[in-house]
Amino acid sequence: MGKIDTVIFDFGGVLIDWNPAYVYLKEFRGDVVKMTHFLNTICSWEWNEQQDAGYPLKQATEDRVALFPEHERLIRMYYNRWEEMLGYEHTETVALLKRIKDAGKHKLIGLTNWSHETFPVAQARFEFLSWFDGIVVSGTEKMKKPEQRIYQLTLDRYQLNAEHAVFIDDKKENVVAAQALNIHGIAYKNAQNLEEELLQLGVFDGIK
Repeated sequence: MGKIDTVIFDFGGVLIDWNPAYVYLKEFRGDVVKMTHFLNTICSWEWNEQQDAGYPLKQATEDRVALFPEHERLIRMYYNRWEEMLGYEHTETVALLKRIKDAGKHKLIGLTNWSHETFPVAQARFEFLSWFDGIVVSGTEKMKKPEQRIYQLTLDRYQLNAEHAVFIDDKKENVVAAQALNIHGIAYKNAQNLEEELLQLGVFDGIK
């Protein structure tokens, strides 16, 4: 195994909390069953992922309103109040990121499935996003994880050696896709587990 010189972080679910329930639970008066049905069938995860691949938010909203006109108010709320869905930073994981950044021994890269229209909101809120040497945003590239071409684009753009890089993501399928290109992969569970995995890879060798 080559010495790790690059750490690639996913953002949502690893460093940043994001959840539509922060907006919709109140709208559904605390009825989790009704809210879940709405988020599974109308403003679904699959629908949101289209925007992560670069589909315009305005057009996506109009498409959905045309399909479900009876839910127009709730549909328009999704991107009009998207900023309220951004929660907190995962402070323990950010602390690990800071240790790596402060040591200055590794290149730090972000690889995120995120709409290019909403990502600037996160950049303005979370100062630690400025610590990265480069960030690949799926919505900008119009491709997303787990498509292998977005990993290859990341490797090529920042001149990375796959065998010397580790990729951290909370979705197993995204980690598996990275591993298929010989990038070391860590399926994120929590900060403690991540620290243990990074220790095994030697990332914290000589780092306090």
